[in-house]
Amino acid sequence: MKIDPKTFIKDYLLDICIQCGTCTGSCPVKFRSPLNMRRLVRQTYITGDPASLFKRPELWACTTCSTCSLRCPAGVKNVELIMGIRNFLANQGEVPSTIRDALENTFLQGNPWGRFRDRRADWAKDLGIKIFGEATAETLLYVGCAPSYDPRIQSVSTALAKIFQKANLDFGILGKKESCCGNEIRRMGEQALFKKLAKDNTNLFKKSGIKRIITISPHCFNAFKNEYPDFGIPVQHYTQVIADLIETGKLKLSKALNLPATYQDPCFLGKQNQVFDEPRKILTSVPGLEFLEMERSRQRSLCCEGGGGRMWAEGGTEGIRNGEIRIREAVALGAKVMATACPFCLLTFEDAVKISGLTTEIMVKDISELVAEALEINFNDQISNSK
Repeated sequence: MKIDPKTFIKDYLLDICIQCGTCTGSCPVKFRSPLNMRRLVRQTYITGDPASLFKRPELWACTTCSTCSLRCPAGVKNVELIMGIRNFLANQGEVPSTIRDALENTFLQGNPWGRFRDRRADWAKDLGIKIFGEATAETLLYVGCAPSYDPRIQSVSTALAKIFQKANLDFGILGKKESCCGNEIRRMGEQALFKKLAKDNTNLFKKSGIKRIITISPHCFNAFKNEYPDFGIPVQHYTQVIADLIETGKLKLSKALNLPATYQDPCFLGKQNQVFDEPRKILTSVPGLEFLEMERSRQRSLCCEGGGGRMWAEGGTEGIRNGEIRIREAVALGAKVMATACPFCLLTFEDAVKISGLTTEIMVKDISELVAEALEINFNDQISNSK
């Protein structure tokens, strides 16, 4: 398939790039020479020959955090350009083997890890959760892939289910009918598969009579809210829901945790969707929790490197990873807990804690786990405040 530079120039507004370098300078994963945004734009627009850069392994280092796009003074669609290049390569079958496997697994089993669809709701056994098709509810708790299958993130799913039950929220899950939202699939370059997932998921939601969706992952929240065409169903991230339940008195946090904690703004929740206040309102409502704000926060928060397919890509970055940088920043701040509200952040930071040897200095918790502990909800992997 021949590369048409004019298509890329038109679709991604490359002709308005002013070559200022803001995108490259602000990239959290050092997206630099020989493959940086300025050179990529110049190679495509001026020479009309981007092919020499299309197959660079650095292309898969991009986390699609959108820092470059959000800061571009000219409005160039930097991240869309990266996804466009990946889509071109995916159509050619020229993607890393781990990315290829993730895409094939999603097509076959509805999740990038290739876990059996019939096991998707195993985490919910004996929790008394409604399953659409067997019962009815207006609100769907869309669990997502990692919270359904990853043993560590399953505790987040359990905590949220118990929190919502305690608040008498009428909700259900899709069980084995649930499929990947496709947010990372689109960002790994498989546009056709994303469109199929979007169409199939939308039809399933509407057929099931779902009136509202609550997501665990900011990535799912972003896909439903911004990238599903003709969706028409209100969607919230769980932090928005819990913040409202606390404010309206439907959740009363009673147990003091007595821990200094900081918070990581997930890219797809914070800088891309402007949900900054609700997670902080939750944390400051927890009795005994001392909230510490990191210098790089909100719009300036440092990407954890988990998005954009990075969970399934190999290589692409060198030196100390952002996760470890972030954990060391939290420890220097005096925090004993790194709180977040994203499955990818949680996994990335827990790995960083182990790699950095700071396991006795700090622990990583999802906000839902902190809330469940403050509500004195019993579930596995409870928080210890003995450190």
